[in-house]
Amino acid sequence: MKNTIILVSSFIVSCCGTSQNSTPTNPKIDSHTSVNTELTAVTYAESITAKELKDYLYVFAGDEFEGRDTGEPGQKKAAEYLKKQYQRMGIPSPLGGDDYYQEIPESYFRGGIKSSENVLAFIEGTEKPDEIVVISAHYDHVGIDKDDNVYNGADDDGSGTVSILEIADAFMKAKKDGKGPKRSILFLHVTGEEKGLYGSKFYTENPVFPLENTVTDLNIDMIGRIDKKHEGKDKSNYVYLIGSDRLSTELHNISEKVNAEHTKLDLDYTYNAENDPNRFYFRSDHYNFAKHNIPIIFYFNGVHEDYHKPTDTPDKIEYELMTKRAKLVFYTAWEVANRAERIIVDGAKEGE
Repeated sequence: MKNTIILVSSFIVSCCGTSQNSTPTNPKIDSHTSVNTELTAVTYAESITAKELKDYLYVFAGDEFEGRDTGEPGQKKAAEYLKKQYQRMGIPSPLGGDDYYQEIPESYFRGGIKSSENVLAFIEGTEKPDEIVVISAHYDHVGIDKDDNVYNGADDDGSGTVSILEIADAFMKAKKDGKGPKRSILFLHVTGEEKGLYGSKFYTENPVFPLENTVTDLNIDMIGRIDKKHEGKDKSNYVYLIGSDRLSTELHNISEKVNAEHTKLDLDYTYNAENDPNRFYFRSDHYNFAKHNIPIIFYFNGVHEDYHKPTDTPDKIEYELMTKRAKLVFYTAWEVANRAERIIVDGAKEGE
């Protein structure tokens, strides 16, 4: 996640406060929200496993990728790794051929950052291929410090990155079985988030698919850990959701419903409060979609003592919990992609 001038200590204080559910926890599902409870969704969700997430993450957040600093060799290695995984799964690029990269020139960045690239993979919808569901995560991190300490970024945002790989694989297995999504799904791995949300800004300014055809962005940024507020076995089954109700009541209701039916996580809306001092709604890649009135959900575990430190390593990840969180994203995307009607935008709050 992009850092700001707000100190980590202020995050910890906020995390210890009382939960502020700014949205109803059990909203009524309206007539447009027919949640897909078919066995097929469960079947493919079960292909998302803690073992596979762990296997991916120990590679992706390993020293070989040198902290994945934007424009640097480690980030290039990480991009190539993602490309090879999609090729292995048989998931194509929307750009055609072997080109999975949306190139971002050096001139686009400030502060001497070198050219970089977003990584894109795509499953075309069977009935409404022009309508696009985006699932995003940033794959960059902060690199290596002057003492040669590698900042592995296992949680930030290796956890989101490898979760997308598992979610994409689940959708591809469904497609191979003749049960592919009705709407198209874009798996978007953005670069430059830690430098200022550059990758997602570039994509929304240079979209591969028209923004007016983009149904939602489900953005995953840090879903592998437990924050101080939720420490303890009776409190750790949670995920923070941010922004789910700000642009589409239907998207929020779908998220609540599929969670109640399948993943049964405690959905914590503390950071969704409009007066939240941390301003997380503005600090990850979903915001560049929200600025264009595209409904979003930001999935987040909160900050922890290893945030933006060399100690954010794969051995500290809660893999079973991370699996449940990834499945929540999958179920939400499955429903949004397969429902009869496109979700309605009914709460535009552009430029808050």
